[in-house]
Amino acid sequence: MNPPPSPADASAFLYWIRQAAPYISSHRGKIFVVAIPGAMVDHDRFREIARDLAILHSLGIDLVVVHGLRRQIDRQLIAKGHRPRYLHGVRITDDHALAATREAAGSIRMAIESKLSSGIANTPIPAGMRVRVSSGNFITARPLGIHEGVDFKNSGEVRRIDVEAIRQQLAGGAIVLVSPLGYSPTGHVFCLESRQVATSVAIETNAAKLVFLNDDPLLEDAQGRVLREITLDEAKELARIRSQRTSQSPECSGIASRLQHAIEACRRGVQRVHLVNPRIDGALLLELLTRDGIGTMINADNYDSIRQATIDDVGGILDLIRPLEDSGVLVKRAREKIETEIPRFNIIERDGTVIGCAAIYPYPEEALAELACLAVHDAYRRNRNGERLLALVEKKAKRAGATRIFVLTTRTGQWFEERGFVESDRSSLPREKQSLYNDQRGSRVLIKDL
Repeated sequence: MNPPPSPADASAFLYWIRQAAPYISSHRGKIFVVAIPGAMVDHDRFREIARDLAILHSLGIDLVVVHGLRRQIDRQLIAKGHRPRYLHGVRITDDHALAATREAAGSIRMAIESKLSSGIANTPIPAGMRVRVSSGNFITARPLGIHEGVDFKNSGEVRRIDVEAIRQQLAGGAIVLVSPLGYSPTGHVFCLESRQVATSVAIETNAAKLVFLNDDPLLEDAQGRVLREITLDEAKELARIRSQRTSQSPECSGIASRLQHAIEACRRGVQRVHLVNPRIDGALLLELLTRDGIGTMINADNYDSIRQATIDDVGGILDLIRPLEDSGVLVKRAREKIETEIPRFNIIERDGTVIGCAAIYPYPEEALAELACLAVHDAYRRNRNGERLLALVEKKAKRAGATRIFVLTTRTGQWFEERGFVESDRSSLPREKQSLYNDQRGSRVLIKDL
């Protein structure tokens, strides 16, 4: 009999299961497209990736896995004395390269199917369950033709995805495996770019997520901090910068390409695209089943929703502000008071969790408004969430007829001063607020003209 877990182990388990549970529920029945480079299939850690794919599949997620072939094709060509040829990173598929493509596709498909099946053994998935993998000719393609005077021969591009066939296989409980091969109505075979295939499949199947696994370095900001989530506009700017650097740094070409495909997917209906480096064990699970992930997520919409609070948000607001109340940064508020004043509150929500809040109290007779209970979770203060809440409250104050907004603060005065608030005294407050001023707390009065 195994000994009971230590308190530390139990606490860690509870933390992670509570983090993952909402995602397990919301992801069930959704289509995720995962793009895996051929080079990664050859790597030792692909066994762990296959195990994590099997776990995701067992949680009810409909998985479409699109694999690459570049390394395998090049290896076949070199072994037979032929030189791989590319233009702007796109393969020129002559007859030798096409023969190598056919051979490599069959080999890598068997390797992936084998590892997906064996991945079950070392997971908590019941022994009676097995992973069924389905592959087929899901893609109709057309030739790339001639560009810049170069004939790309048997290289092609996606013309149509057989969405119905993919959905039928998913409905039957299979993981769908898609090779970067396309077929013409006349039976001609074309070698395709795997990222384009993955993007097209995600768009046409209305996938909830497109995930690119790759060994590229994680995207960082100017201060060297990993970008955990970016907007579509930010992705476009990063893609532009990376494209400009491509000639100086070959690694930027792959990153720029993935960003461009992510942008295309988001523009055409895929809500979220993830760039994940799987060097960290379990990176795929950490990215998809935790709030902040381990890679970079590109959002077609605003990931953090900012809105007026409802009665259902009271618990989340209390959880957020309680540490600040305990430390004396905020005045303690009873649940009943927040419930009564909930129409005054605005929140920032991430995947059902309140990560920021602020309340507004108008005093129309004096053309004043109070900003109160501004709080942002520690982990999200670098994302300008405080500024977003302040801007919303200022906007609402103007609509209510206020010409000035004030705040009472004991410890965060500098933050407000940096955003246009100036020192004042209690005589500037509305008469009602003056009578309620707490001398023992000794809050500073800061006011801003709107």
